[in-house]
Order: sequence, then C-alpha cells, then structure tokens
Amino acid sequence: MSLAPRAVLVHRTTEYEELLARHGTHGQAAFFLAARGRSVDAVRERHERTLAALAEVAGAVPLTWRQTRVERADLDRFLFGPEDVVIVVGQDGLVANAAKYLTGQPVIGIDADPGRNPGVLVRHRPDRARRLLPYAAGAGTAVDELTMVEAVTDDAQRLLALNEIYVGPAGHQTARYTLGLDGTDVPPEPQASSGVLVGTGTGATGWLRSLWEQRSSTLALPAPADARLAWFVREAWPSPTTGTTLVEGLLGAGRGLRLTVESDRLVAFGDGVESDALELTWGQTIHLTVSPSRLRLVH
Repeated sequence: MSLAPRAVLVHRTTEYEELLARHGTHGQAAFFLAARGRSVDAVRERHERTLAALAEVAGAVPLTWRQTRVERADLDRFLFGPEDVVIVVGQDGLVANAAKYLTGQPVIGIDADPGRNPGVLVRHRPDRARRLLPYAAGAGTAVDELTMVEAVTDDAQRLLALNEIYVGPAGHQTARYTLGLDGTDVPPEPQASSGVLVGTGTGATGWLRSLWEQRSSTLALPAPADARLAWFVREAWPSPTTGTTLVEGLLGAGRGLRLTVESDRLVAFGDGVESDALELTWGQTIHLTVSPSRLRLVH
C-alpha cells in the first residue's frame, strides 16, 4: 500500500523568538530594542503573522494526509520522503535553504509576511494552501523546474545550491588557486582573489547580480529555468605569478569550472549558509557544474 502524502511545513525561528531566547522576557527584549531605536511591537506583529500563516497552512492539510514541521536549523538532519509535499512558510531565502535537501519533491512557497518579501520563490498567500496542497500531490502539477548549481570535490564531498556557491577564504585573506574551464582549449590560470562565485538564474537577482553590475559585465545572465550558470572571480589580483584573464563566464551543459586550491584553507558554501561549508585544503580540487537536480516550484 502506498503511503498517503505527507505535508512538510518548513519554517524558521522568528526574530521575536530569537529575542526571547536571548533576553528571557518580552519586557527585557523591548528594553533592548528601545535602546537601539526600535520597537518590539513591530517585531512581535511580524512574529504573529508568521504563526498565523503556519496555522492556516497546517489547517489546510487534508485530513487523510500526514504532516510534520521542520525548522531551518534542522534541515540537514531531516529525512524527506518521495511522497512529501514541501510547504515553505517564510521568506524567499528559506526556499533556497530547503532546496538542496530535496530530491524532486514539489515545493509550495507561502509568503508569511506579504509586502516585506520580493515573492520570487514564496509566490502564494496562506489562504491558497487549501487548493494548492491537493494540486501539488496530483499528476500533471504545473511547476517551474529551477536550475541548481553543484560542487563536487576530488574526495567526493558534494554541495548543492539554488542561488550560488562561493569558493574562497573563510575570512579576509587572499585565496590562491588555479582556475580551469572544462571543454575548452583555454589553459588553466593561477589566480589570487577574494573568491569565486558560481550561480544560477535564480541567484542572478541577488549576490551574482551585484558582481555583474559592479563590473559592468556584458554577460547575458541566465533565467531561473535556464540550464546555464554564470561565474565571476572577485577582485582578481595581477602579479608575476597570478593572472586576471579568466574572471567571468557562462557554463552550459557539459561545461564546468575547476578550481585547485593553493592556500592552506578555503571554504565552499551555498546560498550564504556558511555553517554548512565544505573545507578545502592545499592541493584539493573542486568542480562546479549545472546540477542534474532541479527545484520543482509549484505555480
């Protein structure tokens, strides 16, 4: 007998909950914020809107389904199943946080605080959950299949991201490495920089775009569903032993970026989550490509 669908509600701890955990009481949190020119009332209102959105979505889950919740900090320990329908209640970035742990499950993005989020990935209001849940579990669900970026090291460590992967120093030191492009006759180039960023069309609205704008690049950034990646080297430094020829480009199917570490320690992390980073040491190689995995975001 096949399992009934399971609704997995993904959420994150609110700012108000974090304040209470740190300061103990509402009054102490209010005093802390007031001393910094902020009001605890606005923070609590956003907290209450988030709780209301979670309650409305939970109440919309069909009675024959199973349901559970997972907080953002626990995503790396949560086991998603093939029968899951994932409902992300929060901000756009929370969808990206969840994406790398999924294997094709449909995702519904619910905007818990309309007007404060761009709504690129959390496209729906809580009152639409009752209709969207059965629709997402059915056959023929209309989804956007969003491209993801993948990094694999020479010792088989793997990292996925929906927006971008950063490879570089953990602090403010200079990253030293050799950069090469698969499938071309361009020779690898030793470089010294503040890191390399490889991102998708979804990420082209964020960090990737800021680099694109900063250098007045003429690259045509990919769209979210394009099976292409854009990459940029940050602040490449010319010297007698390091070059600045390979500083930006696009990666399509069968193309990859290969980076061999020549520093004591570099890190690679996805979507800004530094706590879930791969550590790279001298001589290690990391390969960045379009991932075969895609995020299936429900219309």
